Amino acid sequence: MGKNNNVMSLGEVISVNEPVVKGGKCSVEVFIKREDKIHPDVSGNKYRKLKYNIEKALIEGFDTLLTFGGAFSNHIAATAAAGKIYGVKTIGVIRGEELELKINKNPTLLYAQQCGMQFKFVSRGVYREKYSESFINSLKKEFEDFYIVPEGGTNTLAIKGCEEILTGADSEYNYVCVPVGTGGTISGIINSTKTSQKVLGFSALKGDFLIEDISKFAKQDNWQLVNNYHFGGYAKINTELITFINQFKKDYNIPLDPVYTGKMMYGVFDMIKNNYFPSGSKILIIHTGGLQGIKGMNIRLQQKKLPLIQ
Repeated sequence: MGKNNNVMSLGEVISVNEPVVKGGKCSVEVFIKREDKIHPDVSGNKYRKLKYNIEKALIEGFDTLLTFGGAFSNHIAATAAAGKIYGVKTIGVIRGEELELKINKNPTLLYAQQCGMQFKFVSRGVYREKYSESFINSLKKEFEDFYIVPEGGTNTLAIKGCEEILTGADSEYNYVCVPVGTGGTISGIINSTKTSQKVLGFSALKGDFLIEDISKFAKQDNWQLVNNYHFGGYAKINTELITFINQFKKDYNIPLDPVYTGKMMYGVFDMIKNNYFPSGSKILIIHTGGLQGIKGMNIRLQQKKLPLIQ
């Protein structure tokens, strides 16, 4: 990242597609696009989602970004880091009033604070109404003017950024697999694929409501939401998934986060084992980053006396 006439200029970003699996019982090839490596502090899909939002904020003269997130939010961490890089103020509206006294014990919030982010902690009830006119007006009275970036970063500008994840060379793949949280990243992926390609979105949340959210932005129908690998819901994890993530890192020297990419990769490998993909398929998996969340998850795992993510 770097400044260019006070406008966000990220330059050309190239993700390396690393081979993961070749051959095997199903005779498929699997590659992973390392979006987690495109920037040391604002990595993966958060980099893509913030790109055009920050550009617009700077063009319109805003000096403050305000956004929303939970205790271990990748988006909160990335927004704080981007704000520090570009010299703009950042405000994080955080779900959970109890977290205000636990910043030093929360690696995500501590990192964001060290990047200069100012916090406003609210109850879960208030957080559910975070986009209401009355709440936004109260925020403007407290913090004056700011540019709002939605929770998770998903809006039309974020979709535009995520459409740049795939390159022309990626048209050779039969399947593109991506984890799904708010639906923004997969929407950008869908919009930049060929109709002959199939996009599989691995939901990190329970329920089918994301189908409607994705449909608002997706311009093609060559996609499917896979709901079988959420492991009980958002940020839910068990020993089986931890073991898989640790073994995957040992085998391929690629770290996975437990909320998004770990569940997706587990799902892809399970589907390969169960012959979901036709023989000869070429599969591209999008690594969306999120690795900063491992520290926070390990704190929870330690409290539950479960194995840690290596």
